[in-house]
Amino acid sequence: MKASLKLVKTADDRQIAAFFEESVGEWHSERRYYTLPQGETKEMESIITIRFLEQGCEELEKLAQLHNLVDLQSLTCGAEVSWQSTDIIKVRRESQGLTLFGALGNLLYRDRGFATSKPVTADYYLSNPQTLCLRTEYNNSVFEEEIKLIGSKYRTRQSIISRASEQLMIGQYLEKRI
Repeated sequence: MKASLKLVKTADDRQIAAFFEESVGEWHSERRYYTLPQGETKEMESIITIRFLEQGCEELEKLAQLHNLVDLQSLTCGAEVSWQSTDIIKVRRESQGLTLFGALGNLLYRDRGFATSKPVTADYYLSNPQTLCLRTEYNNSVFEEEIKLIGSKYRTRQSIISRASEQLMIGQYLEKRI
């Protein structure tokens, strides 16, 4: 008898909360961006800090306001992600910042996008309890990301940025818990 593997896409409040809670802490992120089709690469190193946000907290209420949600308590949970990044090749600080995520149904509300400072939403699902998949669309671009927890000490991430059905950039990340 053959065993079959069934992948289930979910947007369960408990699962996204568990994923955010398991991601809490400081991470050392090494990443490489490939610009397509030329294949130019950029190597970055970051320190990422993730904090879990509970329903009703001040940050999620502000996020709900940014998105004009009627019920400011509606976001069920979230995460605050801050980072400091350095270009490894040029040995210079590249960027630093902070972004908020708040979950409601199968949407993640964000205070800013990857390439915009304006609030955006991302469709999300968990292909399993350790793997979060996001799809965000704005400014005629599509941003697809997969974040996978590997045990308690590692995460991998992959981002693909496309415009007009053409892939423009691929980012690959290995993150180690500090």
